[in-house]
Amino acid sequence: MHIVSYSDARSSLKAVLDRVVNDHDATLIHRRSGENAVILAETAYTSMLETMHLLSSPANARALLTAIEQDRQGKTEVRPLAQT
Repeated sequence: MHIVSYSDARSSLKAVLDRVVNDHDATLIHRRSGENAVILAETAYTSMLETMHLLSSPANARALLTAIEQDRQGKTEVRPLAQT
């Protein structure tokens, strides 16, 4: 995560935003007084929201973790996608 001061972020906002999007990495805006803020690319933000949603149900979280473990153990089967 890249860290910049509020003043630097304000004076070079385009560069800060370009870095966030191009590097796929968050940037923390440090403020002397007040809470810090984080800038994320929209794709990263959307991905985080979807992950939180998928893991919000304990049953779904267990199913996903089980599937991940089965894949790691080579207990999965590759199939072609159905044609529509």
